[in-house]
Order: sequence, then structure tokens, then C-alpha cells
Amino acid sequence: MNRVLEVRGLEGGYSSVQILNGIDLYVNEGEFVTIIGPNGCGKSTFLKVLFGLATYHDGTVLHNSTNVSGWRTDRLVDRGIAYVPQVDNVFPSLSVRENLQMGGIQLKSKKLTSGIERACLMFPDLELRMSDLAVSLSGGERQMLAISRALISNPKFLLLDEPTAALSPRYQQQILENIDGLRSEGISVLLVEQNARLSLARSDRGYIFSAGKVVHTDSANNILSDPKIGEYFLGLHQ
Repeated sequence: MNRVLEVRGLEGGYSSVQILNGIDLYVNEGEFVTIIGPNGCGKSTFLKVLFGLATYHDGTVLHNSTNVSGWRTDRLVDRGIAYVPQVDNVFPSLSVRENLQMGGIQLKSKKLTSGIERACLMFPDLELRMSDLAVSLSGGERQMLAISRALISNPKFLLLDEPTAALSPRYQQQILENIDGLRSEGISVLLVEQNARLSLARSDRGYIFSAGKVVHTDSANNILSDPKIGEYFLGLHQ
């Protein structure tokens, strides 16, 4: 099976401050993989280092067998990788439609129109808000917009940081259901999530981070059925 991502011994952080202490992780083509762990354990930093938004120190990052360790964000985007941060993930002063257009700023008109239509099919709530400013959206609608904008360029590998944080149960379910559905379109997903049970229920595999390291990995089903890890989950998210 083709590995979309393979990380070996990754170290990184912010400038000289090291947060990641030798991360080993992989994502196969078409997989949905979830990273969980307590606050401050390096989950979000890991995604940022992968996407060129935090400082790479050492280790190897392979994307489709190409060494992309320490690459700039624009080069990673050109390879079909997209990233959705937890916060500041929309342009609040722009309309919903303008936000989506920004996601496809380099696309020809026909492909951009197709991408916007796809966003409306995936998240029907957005279609009703196309002319509204993003600042007026609810938290769930903003997250839908952020994900849709990332998908406009038709990436093949999607990185998401806490997509259900602070959302209602309805939006949590809807967003994770749509993320899961991306696999049928050939998109592989690596997700950082505090809502461990909800995300792992749709995942193939999971990783647990602590203190900038991987402390456990297994199939999502095995992680969910392990009583000791279940106790750990209860400390993460009720």
C-alpha cells in the first residue's frame, strides 16, 4: 500500500524551542488517521512542522516517497497537501463566496466554479450564506467554510487541526461525517482531535501523543476497545 506520509524521528518546535522529540508516524493512501493526546503534547505543532508553519529541526518527512523535510508551505501546497488550522482559518471581512475564491485563486474560472459547487453540496448550510461576511457565521459554519476553502484546490492529502473544537454535537457529527467521506474521493486525512471517541469511530488508525512523543499507536477499533485507554479518553473529552 502506498504511503502518502511517512515521518521518522521528527524533531521540531518554534525557533530554538523543541516541542517534538522524535515522532514516527505514517498515513497510507486513502486512510483516515487521528492523533489524540492532552493539551500541550505537540499535536498541533506536529501538523505545523509538517506544513512548514513551525520550525523543522531534524528527522525525515516523506510525501509519496519524496523527502519533503523542512519544505516551505507553498511547495507542499503544490504537491497537493492542504491544511486547516483550528483558529484564524477564514477571512472574517470577506464574504463566504470570496473566502472560497481565495482558496482557488490560481484556478481557472471553470474549476473554481466547480469547487464552489462541490462545497455547497458537501455543506448545504454554506449555500445559503454565500453573500454573508464570514465574521457573521457560527462556529460550525466557519469550520465548514475553512474545510471547503482548503478543498477548492483539490488536494490529495488533508491535515486538520481540531475541526470540531467548541462546536455543537450536530456540527461535530456533520463535519466528521464529511471528512470521512473524502476518502471516497481519494483524499487521505490526518486529523488532530480532542473529541477522541467521535473521531476514532470513523478512523482507520490512531496515535496518542504525550510530551512530544508517540506513546501508543494501534487500529482505531483496538484503541477504542482498550479499557485502560478508555479511562485515558475520559480525561480528554467527555
